[in-house]
Amino acid sequence: MSRQTAADFHPEVLKLFDQFVHGLIPRREFLKSAARYAVAGITAEGLLNALSPRFAEAQQVRPDDRRLNARHVDYPSPQGHGTVRGYLVQPVQPAGKLPAVLVVHENRGLNPHIEDIARRLALDGFIAFAPDGLSPLGGYPGDEDQARALFPKLDQAKSREDFVAAVGYLRKLPAGNGKVGVVGFCYGGSIANFLASRLPDLDAAVPFYGAQPDAEAAARIRAPLLIHYAGEDARINAGWPKYEEALKAAGVRYEAHVYPGVQHGFNNDTTPRFDEAAARLAWQRTVDFFKRHLRA
Repeated sequence: MSRQTAADFHPEVLKLFDQFVHGLIPRREFLKSAARYAVAGITAEGLLNALSPRFAEAQQVRPDDRRLNARHVDYPSPQGHGTVRGYLVQPVQPAGKLPAVLVVHENRGLNPHIEDIARRLALDGFIAFAPDGLSPLGGYPGDEDQARALFPKLDQAKSREDFVAAVGYLRKLPAGNGKVGVVGFCYGGSIANFLASRLPDLDAAVPFYGAQPDAEAAARIRAPLLIHYAGEDARINAGWPKYEEALKAAGVRYEAHVYPGVQHGFNNDTTPRFDEAAARLAWQRTVDFFKRHLRA
């Protein structure tokens, strides 16, 4: 059976799914509204199941890949809730000290897809570290629906400070060259934008379809930016014109790419919203960007 793509779903179903996964509508409303587009014996529940992640099918790098040293570690939270768990991945045979990349997840915490992304980066010659923003609530629960329900319970101001602390953790790694970049997806894209505005010494930031900071925060950015947007993502893209205006006014170095015809989440290869061509191009641009700005 061939893999489903966004083209297999009615555009309104994709919009409803985007609203559902971002907490804008409850599951019940998604099912009620999506039922209007259920055809050929496929129920609304079937549509939701078809759009949900398939982690094992999409995995590119095995957790036990012998080229990598992958492990979970804890670092201190500056917010008084103990430690934050993260997934640290390094090449087993590095060619000297390596640059580090912070990997920030979507609004479900540190799931298997984000761990796989970290392993992919490590194979490209980086130290990759993916913190679990759900650590204060017990960590990623192993279920996407449960993770999505937990996320609104986080104190977002404290969570942002935990990601700031993660950058400091990476700078101090003995195996690192002292340079740190960040890549984030959706929620993680907004965190990448935030970190760029918060940390003047951040070396590079790559937000994938992330919400934008306001003009005042954008004016504080010193890191070079590589920004990826999905063409069919009106919710996030609405904030881009003002963000670009603020970046230009502040003289921020940036390049932005809008990938025509693709959905929010197009880089996530665990769901049908994945677009192989756009994801391959965006990822190659990302790796090249990090190599250019993070290697000594």
